[in-house]
Amino acid sequence: MSNFKKPSGIQIIGTQRSGSNLLRVILDQSAEIASPHPPHILVTFVPLLQLYGELDTNTYKALINDVVSYVEANPVPWEGIKLNRDWIFENSQSYSLFEINRLVYEQAAIHKNAKYWCCKSMANVHYADELEKYNPGLKYIYLYRDGRDVAVSFKKTIVGEKHIYNLASQWTKDQAACIKLAESIGEDRFFSLNYETLIQQPEAVIRKLCRFLDIPYSENMLDFYHSNESKTTAAAGEMWQNLEKPIISNNTGKFHKELTKEEIEIFELVSQDVLRKLNYPLFTSLADLNLVSVSAIEKYGLENEILKKGILKNARQSDLDKRALQLQILKDIKENALSI
Repeated sequence: MSNFKKPSGIQIIGTQRSGSNLLRVILDQSAEIASPHPPHILVTFVPLLQLYGELDTNTYKALINDVVSYVEANPVPWEGIKLNRDWIFENSQSYSLFEINRLVYEQAAIHKNAKYWCCKSMANVHYADELEKYNPGLKYIYLYRDGRDVAVSFKKTIVGEKHIYNLASQWTKDQAACIKLAESIGEDRFFSLNYETLIQQPEAVIRKLCRFLDIPYSENMLDFYHSNESKTTAAAGEMWQNLEKPIISNNTGKFHKELTKEEIEIFELVSQDVLRKLNYPLFTSLADLNLVSVSAIEKYGLENEILKKGILKNARQSDLDKRALQLQILKDIKENALSI
Protein backbone atom coordinates (compact mmCIF):
# COMPACT_ATOMS: atom_id res chain seq x y z
CA MET A 1 0.00 0.00 0.00
CA SER A 2 2.78 2.42 0.84
CA ASN A 3 4.01 2.59 -2.76
CA PHE A 4 0.60 3.57 -4.09
CA LYS A 5 -0.14 7.17 -5.04
CA LYS A 6 -2.58 8.55 -2.48
CA PRO A 7 -6.12 8.45 -3.92
CA SER A 8 -8.23 11.60 -4.03
CA GLY A 9 -11.76 11.84 -2.66
CA ILE A 10 -15.19 12.45 -4.16
CA GLN A 11 -18.15 13.24 -1.91
CA ILE A 12 -21.68 13.00 -3.33
CA ILE A 13 -24.01 15.38 -1.48
CA GLY A 14 -27.74 16.17 -1.43
CA THR A 15 -30.61 14.00 -0.18
CA GLN A 16 -31.05 10.23 -0.50
CA ARG A 17 -33.66 8.93 -2.96
CA SER A 18 -32.35 11.34 -5.59
CA GLY A 19 -30.72 8.75 -7.80
CA SER A 20 -27.51 8.64 -5.79
CA ASN A 21 -27.14 4.85 -5.90
CA LEU A 22 -27.67 5.01 -9.64
CA LEU A 23 -24.90 7.59 -9.94
CA ARG A 24 -22.70 5.60 -7.54
CA VAL A 25 -22.84 2.36 -9.54
CA ILE A 26 -22.31 4.28 -12.82
CA LEU A 27 -19.14 5.82 -11.37
CA ASP A 28 -18.04 2.51 -9.89
CA GLN A 29 -17.86 1.05 -13.41
CA SER A 30 -14.89 3.33 -14.08
CA ALA A 31 -11.49 1.79 -13.34
CA GLU A 32 -10.56 5.19 -11.89
CA ILE A 33 -13.22 5.26 -9.14
CA ALA A 34 -13.95 3.00 -6.18
CA SER A 35 -17.48 3.76 -5.05
CA PRO A 36 -18.71 1.13 -2.57
CA HIS A 37 -22.15 1.24 -1.01
CA PRO A 38 -22.07 3.72 1.90
CA PRO A 39 -22.30 2.54 5.51
CA HIS A 40 -22.84 6.20 6.50
CA ILE A 41 -19.90 6.33 8.90
CA LEU A 42 -20.12 9.99 9.86
CA VAL A 43 -23.87 10.36 10.45
CA THR A 44 -23.80 7.14 12.46
CA PHE A 45 -20.70 7.71 14.60
CA VAL A 46 -20.55 11.49 15.16
CA PRO A 47 -23.47 11.22 17.65
CA LEU A 48 -21.63 8.35 19.40
CA LEU A 49 -18.24 10.06 19.79
CA GLN A 50 -19.04 11.24 23.31
CA LEU A 51 -19.15 7.56 24.37
CA TYR A 52 -15.44 7.20 23.57
CA GLY A 53 -14.37 10.20 25.66
CA GLU A 54 -11.17 12.02 24.73
CA LEU A 55 -9.50 10.02 21.98
CA ASP A 56 -6.16 8.55 23.01
CA THR A 57 -4.32 5.54 21.59
CA ASN A 58 -6.64 3.00 23.18
CA THR A 59 -9.95 4.74 22.59
CA TYR A 60 -8.97 5.66 19.03
CA LYS A 61 -8.14 2.02 18.27
CA ALA A 62 -11.50 1.05 19.78
CA LEU A 63 -13.24 3.59 17.53
CA ILE A 64 -11.39 2.26 14.47
CA ASN A 65 -12.42 -1.28 15.35
CA ASP A 66 -16.07 -0.32 15.81
CA VAL A 67 -16.21 1.67 12.56
CA VAL A 68 -14.58 -1.12 10.56
CA SER A 69 -16.89 -3.73 12.14
CA TYR A 70 -19.83 -1.52 11.17
CA VAL A 71 -18.58 -1.23 7.57
CA GLU A 72 -18.05 -5.00 7.43
CA ALA A 73 -21.70 -5.45 8.49
CA ASN A 74 -23.03 -3.15 5.74
CA PRO A 75 -26.23 -4.49 4.08
CA VAL A 76 -24.37 -4.26 0.74
CA PRO A 77 -20.95 -5.86 1.30
CA TRP A 78 -17.71 -4.27 0.13
CA GLU A 79 -16.79 -7.22 -2.05
CA GLY A 80 -13.15 -8.25 -2.04
CA ILE A 81 -12.10 -5.37 0.23
CA LYS A 82 -10.44 -6.43 3.49
CA LEU A 83 -10.13 -3.36 5.68
CA ASN A 84 -6.92 -3.25 7.73
CA ARG A 85 -7.46 -1.73 11.16
CA ASP A 86 -3.73 -1.42 11.89
CA TRP A 87 -3.14 0.39 8.57
CA ILE A 88 -5.84 2.92 9.45
CA PHE A 89 -4.22 3.58 12.83
CA GLU A 90 -0.70 3.84 11.38
CA ASN A 91 -1.78 6.23 8.62
CA SER A 92 -3.88 8.51 10.82
CA GLN A 93 -2.43 12.00 11.03
CA SER A 94 -4.65 12.74 14.03
CA TYR A 95 -7.10 10.88 16.22
CA SER A 96 -10.35 11.74 14.45
CA LEU A 97 -13.42 9.98 13.11
CA PHE A 98 -12.96 12.03 9.93
CA GLU A 99 -9.50 10.50 9.48
CA ILE A 100 -10.99 7.03 9.87
CA ASN A 101 -13.70 7.80 7.32
CA ARG A 102 -11.12 8.99 4.77
CA LEU A 103 -8.75 6.07 5.35
CA VAL A 104 -11.54 3.48 5.10
CA TYR A 105 -12.43 4.85 1.68
CA GLU A 106 -8.77 5.18 0.68
CA GLN A 107 -8.37 1.45 1.26
CA ALA A 108 -11.27 0.79 -1.13
CA ALA A 109 -9.52 2.89 -3.80
CA ILE A 110 -6.15 1.24 -3.15
CA HIS A 111 -7.73 -2.20 -3.50
CA LYS A 112 -9.03 -1.22 -6.95
CA ASN A 113 -5.87 0.69 -7.89
CA ALA A 114 -8.17 3.66 -8.53
CA LYS A 115 -7.48 7.38 -8.74
CA TYR A 116 -10.51 8.26 -6.58
CA TRP A 117 -12.60 6.94 -3.74
CA CYS A 118 -16.22 8.06 -3.78
CA CYS A 119 -18.48 8.37 -0.73
CA LYS A 120 -22.23 8.47 -1.32
CA SER A 121 -23.25 9.46 2.22
CA MET A 122 -25.11 12.54 0.99
CA ALA A 123 -25.87 13.94 4.46
CA ASN A 124 -22.11 14.44 4.91
CA VAL A 125 -22.74 17.91 3.50
CA HIS A 126 -23.61 18.84 7.08
CA TYR A 127 -19.99 18.06 8.05
CA ALA A 128 -18.52 20.16 5.25
CA ASP A 129 -16.13 22.09 7.51
CA GLU A 130 -14.60 18.87 8.83
CA LEU A 131 -14.51 17.28 5.38
CA GLU A 132 -12.55 20.26 4.09
CA LYS A 133 -10.11 20.02 6.99
CA TYR A 134 -9.43 16.28 6.70
CA ASN A 135 -9.74 15.80 2.92
CA PRO A 136 -7.57 18.34 1.05
CA GLY A 137 -8.69 18.69 -2.56
CA LEU A 138 -11.95 16.81 -2.01
CA LYS A 139 -14.33 17.08 -4.98
CA TYR A 140 -18.07 17.38 -4.48
CA ILE A 141 -20.87 16.14 -6.70
CA TYR A 142 -24.17 17.76 -5.76
CA LEU A 143 -26.99 15.58 -7.07
CA TYR A 144 -30.48 16.98 -6.64
CA ARG A 145 -33.99 15.90 -7.62
CA ASP A 146 -37.42 17.48 -7.39
CA GLY A 147 -38.08 17.26 -3.65
CA ARG A 148 -41.69 16.27 -4.15
CA ASP A 149 -40.56 13.13 -6.02
CA VAL A 150 -37.95 12.52 -3.31
CA ALA A 151 -40.83 12.60 -0.80
CA VAL A 152 -42.84 10.08 -2.82
CA SER A 153 -39.87 7.72 -2.82
CA PHE A 154 -39.12 8.11 0.90
CA LYS A 155 -42.73 7.39 1.83
CA LYS A 156 -42.25 3.81 0.58
CA THR A 157 -38.80 3.02 1.96
CA ILE A 158 -37.59 1.47 5.20
CA VAL A 159 -35.50 4.57 6.02
CA GLY A 160 -36.13 8.29 6.47
CA GLU A 161 -39.01 10.56 7.42
CA LYS A 162 -42.53 9.72 6.29
CA HIS A 163 -44.85 12.71 6.76
CA ILE A 164 -44.76 15.22 3.92
CA TYR A 165 -43.93 18.11 6.28
CA ASN A 166 -40.93 16.33 7.78
CA LEU A 167 -39.78 15.22 4.33
CA ALA A 168 -40.01 18.79 3.02
CA SER A 169 -38.10 20.13 6.02
CA GLN A 170 -35.26 17.61 5.63
CA TRP A 171 -35.01 18.10 1.86
CA THR A 172 -34.92 21.87 2.24
CA LYS A 173 -32.26 21.74 4.96
CA ASP A 174 -30.07 19.44 2.84
CA GLN A 175 -30.36 21.51 -0.35
CA ALA A 176 -29.69 24.75 1.52
CA ALA A 177 -26.47 23.27 2.93
CA CYS A 178 -25.38 22.15 -0.55
CA ILE A 179 -26.14 25.53 -2.11
CA LYS A 180 -24.23 27.27 0.67
CA LEU A 181 -21.22 24.97 0.17
CA ALA A 182 -21.27 25.62 -3.58
CA GLU A 183 -20.80 29.32 -2.89
CA SER A 184 -17.55 28.70 -1.00
CA ILE A 185 -15.98 25.98 -3.20
CA GLY A 186 -14.37 26.66 -6.57
CA GLU A 187 -15.88 25.23 -9.75
CA ASP A 188 -12.84 22.97 -10.11
CA ARG A 189 -14.07 21.05 -7.03
CA PHE A 190 -17.86 21.36 -7.20
CA PHE A 191 -20.11 19.76 -9.82
CA SER A 192 -23.92 20.12 -9.76
CA LEU A 193 -26.34 17.93 -11.66
CA ASN A 194 -30.01 17.15 -11.37
CA TYR A 195 -31.53 13.68 -11.50
CA GLU A 196 -34.01 14.61 -14.20
CA THR A 197 -31.24 15.53 -16.66
CA LEU A 198 -29.16 12.50 -15.63
CA ILE A 199 -31.90 10.02 -16.56
CA GLN A 200 -32.90 11.84 -19.76
CA GLN A 201 -29.40 12.58 -21.08
CA PRO A 202 -27.19 10.06 -19.23
CA GLU A 203 -24.28 9.89 -21.67
CA ALA A 204 -23.95 13.67 -22.01
CA VAL A 205 -24.08 14.14 -18.22
CA ILE A 206 -21.59 11.36 -17.42
CA ARG A 207 -19.18 12.53 -20.12
CA LYS A 208 -19.29 16.02 -18.61
CA LEU A 209 -18.75 14.58 -15.13
CA CYS A 210 -15.77 12.55 -16.38
CA ARG A 211 -14.21 15.72 -17.77
CA PHE A 212 -14.70 17.39 -14.38
CA LEU A 213 -12.93 14.45 -12.70
CA ASP A 214 -10.26 14.30 -15.42
CA ILE A 215 -10.88 10.63 -16.14
CA PRO A 216 -11.80 8.88 -19.41
CA TYR A 217 -15.44 8.16 -20.18
CA SER A 218 -16.10 4.44 -20.54
CA GLU A 219 -19.00 2.93 -22.49
CA ASN A 220 -19.60 0.35 -19.76
CA MET A 221 -20.47 3.08 -17.24
CA LEU A 222 -24.03 3.13 -18.57
CA ASP A 223 -24.15 -0.69 -18.62
CA PHE A 224 -23.98 -0.56 -14.81
CA TYR A 225 -27.05 -2.81 -14.44
CA HIS A 226 -25.01 -5.81 -15.63
CA SER A 227 -22.39 -5.29 -12.91
CA ASN A 228 -21.95 -7.35 -9.76
CA GLU A 229 -22.17 -4.15 -7.70
CA SER A 230 -25.63 -3.34 -9.10
CA LYS A 231 -26.89 -6.88 -8.66
CA THR A 232 -25.54 -7.12 -5.09
CA THR A 233 -27.07 -3.76 -4.16
CA ALA A 234 -30.42 -4.63 -5.73
CA ALA A 235 -30.49 -7.92 -3.82
CA ALA A 236 -29.80 -6.16 -0.50
CA GLY A 237 -33.01 -4.15 -0.30
CA GLU A 238 -36.34 -3.49 -1.96
CA MET A 239 -35.57 0.22 -2.37
CA TRP A 240 -32.58 -0.50 -4.66
CA GLN A 241 -34.24 -2.96 -7.05
CA ASN A 242 -34.16 -0.59 -10.05
CA LEU A 243 -30.36 -0.89 -10.16
CA GLU A 244 -30.77 -4.18 -12.03
CA LYS A 245 -32.53 -2.35 -14.87
CA PRO A 246 -31.43 0.18 -17.50
CA ILE A 247 -32.07 3.84 -16.63
CA ILE A 248 -35.80 4.63 -16.47
CA SER A 249 -35.82 7.88 -18.45
CA ASN A 250 -39.38 8.96 -17.54
CA ASN A 251 -39.06 8.44 -13.77
CA THR A 252 -40.14 12.01 -12.97
CA GLY A 253 -43.24 13.89 -11.85
CA LYS A 254 -44.64 10.97 -9.87
CA PHE A 255 -45.82 13.31 -7.14
CA HIS A 256 -48.64 14.65 -9.35
CA LYS A 257 -50.39 11.27 -8.99
CA GLU A 258 -49.02 10.00 -5.69
CA LEU A 259 -49.32 13.05 -3.43
CA THR A 260 -52.58 14.78 -2.54
CA LYS A 261 -53.05 18.45 -3.42
CA GLU A 262 -52.75 19.25 0.28
CA GLU A 263 -49.45 17.34 0.55
CA ILE A 264 -48.05 19.20 -2.45
CA GLU A 265 -49.08 22.51 -0.91
CA ILE A 266 -47.46 21.62 2.43
CA PHE A 267 -44.26 20.70 0.64
CA GLU A 268 -44.27 23.90 -1.41
CA LEU A 269 -45.03 26.10 1.59
CA VAL A 270 -41.95 24.68 3.33
CA SER A 271 -39.65 24.42 0.32
CA GLN A 272 -40.76 27.14 -2.11
CA ASP A 273 -37.53 29.16 -2.01
CA VAL A 274 -35.27 26.17 -2.65
CA LEU A 275 -37.60 24.73 -5.32
CA ARG A 276 -37.42 28.05 -7.17
CA LYS A 277 -33.65 28.28 -6.72
CA LEU A 278 -33.27 24.85 -8.34
CA ASN A 279 -35.72 25.79 -11.14
CA TYR A 280 -38.58 23.52 -10.16
CA PRO A 281 -42.04 25.03 -10.81
CA LEU A 282 -44.66 25.39 -8.08
CA PHE A 283 -48.16 23.96 -8.56
CA THR A 284 -50.19 25.35 -5.64
CA SER A 285 -51.33 28.79 -4.53
CA LEU A 286 -49.38 28.71 -1.23
CA ALA A 287 -52.44 30.36 0.28
CA ASP A 288 -53.37 28.01 3.14
CA LEU A 289 -50.86 29.00 5.83
CA ASN A 290 -52.82 26.97 8.39
CA LEU A 291 -51.13 23.93 6.83
CA VAL A 292 -47.84 25.04 8.42
CA SER A 293 -49.16 26.50 11.67
CA VAL A 294 -47.48 25.60 14.97
CA SER A 295 -50.32 23.27 15.95
CA ALA A 296 -50.33 21.59 12.52
CA ILE A 297 -46.56 21.02 12.65
CA GLU A 298 -46.88 19.47 16.12
CA LYS A 299 -49.54 17.08 14.78
CA TYR A 300 -47.36 16.19 11.76
CA GLY A 301 -44.51 15.21 14.07
CA LEU A 302 -46.72 12.70 15.88
CA GLU A 303 -48.08 11.34 12.61
CA ASN A 304 -44.54 11.02 11.25
CA GLU A 305 -43.52 8.72 14.13
CA ILE A 306 -46.62 6.54 13.63
CA LEU A 307 -45.91 6.27 9.89
CA LYS A 308 -42.26 5.31 10.50
CA LYS A 309 -43.30 2.53 12.87
CA GLY A 310 -45.86 1.31 10.33
CA ILE A 311 -43.25 1.08 7.58
CA LEU A 312 -40.96 -0.99 9.80
CA LYS A 313 -43.84 -3.25 10.83
CA ASN A 314 -44.66 -3.99 7.18
CA ALA A 315 -41.09 -4.14 5.84
CA ARG A 316 -39.77 -7.29 4.20
CA GLN A 317 -38.12 -9.50 6.80
CA SER A 318 -35.08 -9.91 4.55
CA ASP A 319 -34.58 -6.12 4.50
CA LEU A 320 -34.76 -5.99 8.30
CA ASP A 321 -32.39 -8.95 8.63
CA LYS A 322 -29.75 -7.29 6.47
CA ARG A 323 -29.74 -4.27 8.81
CA ALA A 324 -29.83 -6.27 12.04
CA LEU A 325 -26.07 -6.80 12.40
CA GLN A 326 -25.27 -3.08 12.15
CA LEU A 327 -28.02 -2.29 14.66
CA GLN A 328 -26.57 -4.89 17.04
CA ILE A 329 -23.11 -3.33 16.74
CA LEU A 330 -24.51 0.09 17.68
CA LYS A 331 -26.44 -1.43 20.59
CA ASP A 332 -23.26 -3.11 21.84
CA ILE A 333 -21.28 0.15 21.61
CA LYS A 334 -23.87 1.96 23.74
CA GLU A 335 -24.14 -0.85 26.28
CA ASN A 336 -20.36 -1.17 26.61
CA ALA A 337 -20.07 2.57 27.21
CA LEU A 338 -22.67 2.41 29.96
CA SER A 339 -20.88 -0.46 31.69
CA ILE A 340 -17.50 1.31 31.86
